[in-house]
Amino acid sequence: MLKQISFLCLLGALQPAFAQTDDEKFIRKIFDEALLNGKAYEMLDVLCRNIGPRLSGSPGAAAAVEYTRQVMQQHGLDTVWLQPVNVPHWVRGTAETGRIIKPRQHTSQAVNICALGGSVGTGPAGIIAPVVEVRSWGELKKLGEQGKLKGKIVFLNRPMDAALLQTFAAYGAAVDQRANGASEAARYGALAVLVRSMSPNPEDYPHTGSLRYAPNIPKIPAAALATNHADLLSRLLVDEPGLEFYLEMHCQTLPDAPSHNVIGELRGSEYPRNFIVAGGHLDSWDLGQGAHDDGAGCVQAIEALRLLKVLGYRPRNTLRAVMFMNEENGLRGGLEYARAANENNEVHLAAIESDRGGFVPRGFTVPALADARAKVQSWKYLFEPYGLHDFDTPGGGADISPLAPQGVPLMGLLPDSQRYFSYHHSAEDTFDKVDRRELALGAAAMAAMLYLIDKYGLK
Repeated sequence: MLKQISFLCLLGALQPAFAQTDDEKFIRKIFDEALLNGKAYEMLDVLCRNIGPRLSGSPGAAAAVEYTRQVMQQHGLDTVWLQPVNVPHWVRGTAETGRIIKPRQHTSQAVNICALGGSVGTGPAGIIAPVVEVRSWGELKKLGEQGKLKGKIVFLNRPMDAALLQTFAAYGAAVDQRANGASEAARYGALAVLVRSMSPNPEDYPHTGSLRYAPNIPKIPAAALATNHADLLSRLLVDEPGLEFYLEMHCQTLPDAPSHNVIGELRGSEYPRNFIVAGGHLDSWDLGQGAHDDGAGCVQAIEALRLLKVLGYRPRNTLRAVMFMNEENGLRGGLEYARAANENNEVHLAAIESDRGGFVPRGFTVPALADARAKVQSWKYLFEPYGLHDFDTPGGGADISPLAPQGVPLMGLLPDSQRYFSYHHSAEDTFDKVDRRELALGAAAMAAMLYLIDKYGLK
């Protein structure tokens, strides 16, 4: 009996060491509320299936601005307002056509292409020309200097490296050909470019994305080619180097259009002129519904503030949910937000962006500033019970990057990225590809990070 009493006394003495802290208890409440009563999935449903594609300057983008303004008001945020910004207005047009022409067989074969964002059109007659495959900038330069690209369609076929576990690293190593390929080929007299879609997987559907035309170089049409069809074209060129390609696109750039960033706030009780931002970009490409890129990030930012409000949390600093406009083809929203913040002498303690899809969260990208990075990493144990363990990857997000010169610590929600580039910038980026629980977990993680930064700061 004495031994039993001693054991019970020892157990009682140890219990405080296992008791949850106030932070652990509150973060548990955040995740419970998100999983049991979350609203992110319903908001995303409206953005994707009721509104649909939201390319800047389009009616869909305008509808998304009004919807997110209304939904933040309905969730009881203290202030909701629109920040005007002029945005590019590019339209895809109709009848995108790509065909491999086989002169030897007197036949042709249709392949799946889509115009890259910002591309010029081909004109109503389309373009027919021989194809030259290129896999590196060095090869392009060599062929161009030899005069072998003049009057040709250049096929840029450098794949994403499927062996890289970090898919964003693979994307970053390949996307320069999409961004710069048209102008680099045009330097040597090419008539158009075909670019292998930015995906590591074999697929029959193409992925769009922005290009950049260099000044003082002719603008030539640029199209993405589905990866399966890129492989097909490459194989056929081995057997028949004289293959031609027919390309027809009717895209065009219209005058800039008026739009808005949408901003909702929970006002700070002690330091209302200090701001902590959570955001995503409201615009999306026009092929799909913009579910993972970046409707998910937008609704997670709104949901993060809603979770804190419904749990009765009163922030010390003002928390903002920002729906940035025009990340995909101009970054005008992020630039305007940073310009206005600087002009108004706003103090931003941190900015968090969710723009890597609505998949299960694995951690956060961390600030470049050493003190801020160490502070965030010290909270890792609070997130590990919810599956978040990666707090080592540096980085922020495109929309919040213009805040960097103001010394703002930048972070990003870091979901599992293995499936992201299967959907990115394609017609497959639709609502049915998003899991309710995974989306809710990401929103809860963002809310928890906002809570910790607001309570403890990053210095």
